[in-house]
Amino acid sequence: MEIILLQDVNKLGQKDDIVNVKDGYGRNYLIPRGFALAATTSAKKMHAENLRQRAHKEEKIKAAAQEIATKLEGFKITVGAKTSSSGKIFGSVNTIQIAESLKEKGFDIDRKNITLPLDQIKEVGSYKAVVKLHRDVKVEIEFEIIGE
Repeated sequence: MEIILLQDVNKLGQKDDIVNVKDGYGRNYLIPRGFALAATTSAKKMHAENLRQRAHKEEKIKAAAQEIATKLEGFKITVGAKTSSSGKIFGSVNTIQIAESLKEKGFDIDRKNITLPLDQIKEVGSYKAVVKLHRDVKVEIEFEIIGE
């Protein structure tokens, strides 16, 4: 079944992508929840027209994301965490703490757009995270975890 995504769906695609999914997944999950629309010929024509009209606005948004990416390039933040004497963190560091540290520095980035290299970071040290600012603009930032 071919569908048009109405919003970003994790591990499937971005908004306005036309993707193929299994019939049951499309009919029973994506379409009823408003995540997608069946890609009929008329829907594809309307989708193409909407994309053409939105292209100019999209360029401005991409340029703004590119500007933020140049500011974030080479940017290093520090995240404090309670640690034991051996350097192990009590709990773990996650995207929420990184987003808060970036907010303190003046960058308002949603935590959902930050991807950590490991599932859980449990030791003091330097790590890198990927920040997705736009569907085509991603930047890698370095963060260091220090003990409090």
